[in-house]
Amino acid sequence: QVQLVESGGGLVQPGGSLRLSCVVSGGTFRSYAMGWFRQAPGKERTFVSSISYSGNSTYYADSVKGRFTISRDNAKNTVYLQMDSLKPEDTAVYYCAAERFWGVVTSNQAAFDYWGQGTQVTVSS
Repeated sequence: QVQLVESGGGLVQPGGSLRLSCVVSGGTFRSYAMGWFRQAPGKERTFVSSISYSGNSTYYADSVKGRFTISRDNAKNTVYLQMDSLKPEDTAVYYCAAERFWGVVTSNQAAFDYWGQGTQVTVSS
């Protein structure tokens, strides 16, 4: 079956950077659009960013635009989220997700078929 495993989370000070990785196994990564979502304590899970199967199109939530960068390496079955200028309000569990069938960029969680278990990101001094 398809598995998604996130890594790279941790504790960072405000203004710092982290890079999250998500490795996909058991499926056809090059045909998946990929997304990142996050869930802060006591809140619903929300969209962060997505990237098309080709990597040519990307989409960001307004709250992270200009600070976060999504990318993918189809040779490594991996999608990345580079997070710069981190703020305390970025604290959340970050999840990666995969949309099958040559998906396009979207913020709609229902469009994604597979999900990882999440990695904790904490921004605090």
